[in-house]
Amino acid sequence: MRLRIILPPNLESSAPRDAIPTKIEIKLTNGSNIQPDKLGPQQLGELNEAGRVAAFSLFQWCGGQLSPFLQLDREKLSTLVSTLQGEDDFYWANKPHNPIPWNGSELIGVTEHLKSPSPQPDVGSDLASRSPAPKSTRKEREPTTFDGKPLEVDGSSHYLAISLPSREHPFYEEIRELLQTHRFKLEPGNRKWWLRNRHLALNFLGEYWGDLEEKYQAEFTSNFKQRVGSLPEAKIKTEIVEERNGYNLTVSINAGQASQHEISQSLNTGKHYIENGDKVFLIKRSNLDKLNTVQKQLTGDFNAPLLHNGSYKIPYSRSLEVEEPLSELNPNFKPPSTWRSRSEALKHLDRLAVPRLSKSLDSTLRPYQKTGVAWLHHLFTHQLGGILADEMGLGKTLQALALLSSIVNNTKRSPSLIVCPASLVENWRREAAKFTPELKVFCNHGSTRLKAPADAYAYDLIITSYGTLIRDKKLLAELNFTCVIADEAQHIKNRRTQNAKALTALQTNGRILLTGTPIENSIQDLMSLLDFIMPGGWKPIPSGARGDERRWHERRILDQAAPYILRRTKDKVATELPDKIEQVLFMEMTGEQKKVYDTARKHAEAEISQLEKSGASEGALRMKTLTQLLRLRQTCCDPRLLDESLEAKASSKLNSFNELLEESIDGGHRILVFSQFVSLLSILKEELESQEIPFCYIDGSTRNRMAEVDRFNESDDIPIFLISLKAGGTGLNLTAADTVVHFDPWWNPAAEAQATDRAHRIGQTKVVTSYKLIVSDSVEEKVLELQTKKRKLLQDVFEASEAANAKITLQDLKELI
Repeated sequence: MRLRIILPPNLESSAPRDAIPTKIEIKLTNGSNIQPDKLGPQQLGELNEAGRVAAFSLFQWCGGQLSPFLQLDREKLSTLVSTLQGEDDFYWANKPHNPIPWNGSELIGVTEHLKSPSPQPDVGSDLASRSPAPKSTRKEREPTTFDGKPLEVDGSSHYLAISLPSREHPFYEEIRELLQTHRFKLEPGNRKWWLRNRHLALNFLGEYWGDLEEKYQAEFTSNFKQRVGSLPEAKIKTEIVEERNGYNLTVSINAGQASQHEISQSLNTGKHYIENGDKVFLIKRSNLDKLNTVQKQLTGDFNAPLLHNGSYKIPYSRSLEVEEPLSELNPNFKPPSTWRSRSEALKHLDRLAVPRLSKSLDSTLRPYQKTGVAWLHHLFTHQLGGILADEMGLGKTLQALALLSSIVNNTKRSPSLIVCPASLVENWRREAAKFTPELKVFCNHGSTRLKAPADAYAYDLIITSYGTLIRDKKLLAELNFTCVIADEAQHIKNRRTQNAKALTALQTNGRILLTGTPIENSIQDLMSLLDFIMPGGWKPIPSGARGDERRWHERRILDQAAPYILRRTKDKVATELPDKIEQVLFMEMTGEQKKVYDTARKHAEAEISQLEKSGASEGALRMKTLTQLLRLRQTCCDPRLLDESLEAKASSKLNSFNELLEESIDGGHRILVFSQFVSLLSILKEELESQEIPFCYIDGSTRNRMAEVDRFNESDDIPIFLISLKAGGTGLNLTAADTVVHFDPWWNPAAEAQATDRAHRIGQTKVVTSYKLIVSDSVEEKVLELQTKKRKLLQDVFEASEAANAKITLQDLKELI
């Protein structure tokens, strides 16, 4: 029994991203291969010593259950290479029958790609400082330095004679195997490897010329340069013409006067050359690889065949995404002027012209906000959609209103539409009245609604909620809006919801989304947003895509979306903001609390186990697990939520909160307290009333949220604001507070960050302190560990593999219990 570790052929490009898709198999003594998850730890004991050590590492990385597919970073793959040194356990996915050879302690073609990279900026700062153009993930091949006898190539278009380098050459064994595989024969008299076959020699040159030059650093004799260096290459030609709503691109291979039939026949028969009369044109593999890469990207098909010519429709939204690969394919690629005007500005945001604004807006907007408005205006005028994903508190609402104001100022058109959560309708109305009083605004919400489509044209801006949008979708679908802006765009992250469908169905010339979290859980979130900003301009991931194919599609979607997402962070663009201090306060359970918690946990384990034995579906198990988790989390907050007979002192968290409250009030601080449990907020209300401490309060049933916000902001005598996380975690400006208390944690750190940013935002003049109350040795402490995974996703918005790995699985939930 042996391990088989199968690596991707594109290791050179996947290794720098620390995203190496790897397949694990077990080869049995009878020669068959099986997946490792079909064997238990005891059966794997039949591996040799090195294999057992490697398997143990894999068990740890897979969370205790060995998986046939996993994604490794360079450090983990280096560990396997070191552990299995000299063993024939590594294979390339495209050569599954031949183990990767070793050169001493180095695994040929692998070890050189596992070195640590130079430090990279974090994605948040990268997004804040660069233009949003997609970065190339291609890594230029670095030549391997070698001072011994080199590889020497001689010959002509009819034969090849190759002398191997000295054995110290880093690719000696690989070169030798390559020559043997392609029918070279060693002639003992002159120690040269000969290939005396015109067809095979031309094919070899076409396929491996690039490797001979760059990877193996071959030296070519003067005879070879004279006889072969003059062979012309087939050229790849690109022609592009602008059409309605996009461009038409034609890509073809040209080889002198050779007909398209001759070119097609050569490609279809696997030839790397084309014959036309007495002329021979080489088709280098590197160019064919570039051509096929472009064809895959243009069609959105991982399995797209290599074609010698083809015509492709490119919508405006894809020009920047495909410009770089097209330029690599054909250095003489010359797009139309409209293409350049769209893409160049998005590469260099500092060159964007700020639209004409009112004097009031011009003096109010900060420099980075003017850049944001210029970016939004550029997208609008070029029929492109976008996602403004600035960090919470940087003024996305103000930038959106400035865009709408500039549209009305420059050209009078049909009304624009703001769609937002119901709790934010009034907030948008107030912000519009404050910053863009010149706009005629109508709130289509509650009992005040449009009676007929024609009524909308009396206004510049209509504000409505997602719920009202669904109820009025027939009326609103008849309008052709100037621009539609959807706030808190996470409300449409599920493409199948009524929210998403109603929003996507709207007719408009401009499509803008506002969100602080473009991806909360997975690439699926972003796909839903693209449905709105790029209707018909992108291709979803096929349902059957797995492994490398799925990762390729995820990268394709992220590359397509990247130019149309603008994200800045406070620390980079709003340096005048004071610091934010985050503290986690741990506390031990009281004896009574511990008894209630242990009883609830044992009850939860028993119910879930019984449900699993009954063969219940994963959906039913998830629901039961979430229900039991809810009970455990409530016990951490206050055991009276499960046992009303207990006294207030049974809650260690309430005791700690009272101490924090007293200290904060004595220090003159004002506090926001967030909880996901309205029942807990009720307990806190009673506690504050018993101490005669004035407070403000918001939960889902609060009718006039803004009145409570105003009361808190305008009265220094109210030291505390109790807020339901769901009802008040977004859309409120509460800079009168400088202390935030998260009474209970949840798995999504973005929700907590958004809540904290109610206080830590523009207008704040004090240092904001955020406290997270955590009960030790409980589900809450485990939630903190899970949050670390989620935070990695939120910081790495453009890394699809991380997004896929960060989903909350049933196993995650069970481990919390």
